[in-house]
Amino acid sequence: MHRRSGLIFYLTFPMPKPIARSKTRKSVAKRFKVTGTGKIKASKSGRRHLLASKSSKKKRKMAKSFLVHESDVARIKANLPFSH
Repeated sequence: MHRRSGLIFYLTFPMPKPIARSKTRKSVAKRFKVTGTGKIKASKSGRRHLLASKSSKKKRKMAKSFLVHESDVARIKANLPFSH
């Protein structure tokens, strides 16, 4: 068939492949922040319930954030592709 419309014309050209992108894992984005120098900051756990049994000093220390260890940084940054 010499007609350039329809299914035959559609099948003669390959479809363009989409660019592979890794998506941001939203659960990781909610738990961690990347600082200006590239370090990962997170908040401490244990501050949601059962606070009556914890001392005031412990609750104060849990209110602050901490820097994630270097061994975990690569895994977290892999799930946050647009943060660094």
